[in-house]
Amino acid sequence: MTPSKQFATFSLGSLFLGVDVLKVQEVIRYQEMTRVPTAPMTVEGLINLRGQIITAIDLRRRLDLPPRSEGQLPMNVVVRTDEGALSFLVDQIGDVVEIEDESFERIPETVTGVVRDLVTGVYKLQNRLLLILDTEKAANLPVASTSALASTKN
Repeated sequence: MTPSKQFATFSLGSLFLGVDVLKVQEVIRYQEMTRVPTAPMTVEGLINLRGQIITAIDLRRRLDLPPRSEGQLPMNVVVRTDEGALSFLVDQIGDVVEIEDESFERIPETVTGVVRDLVTGVYKLQNRLLLILDTEKAANLPVASTSALASTKN
């Protein structure tokens, strides 16, 4: 039997991404958020998940993608990171897929920009590529976001 991994999948525009299912705490519908005025642009707000306060990061902003369509509410993929639970806001939730390790490939040259920095590799599926998101890197907000914040406080 060939070793395999399971990934929770989701979509962001035309991108089809996955995260290791073992890092996923849960997947939930859109939750009302409390805005954080001095937070980086990628932080959409804070959600209260059964008494646990969780930061919600808009993955569209994090990956430099265009904004979500007006009226389209994101879904939450709550993941466990070294810093605690965190919600990634995504367009649409997919299925959990099991993929053999041998089909893992390096990131193609056609994947560029921030996406390339936050993806560890790809799996070729029937009709598309599954990009594997590095949850720790995606959770670490760029220093430029926070330094810009500091300059606005003066």
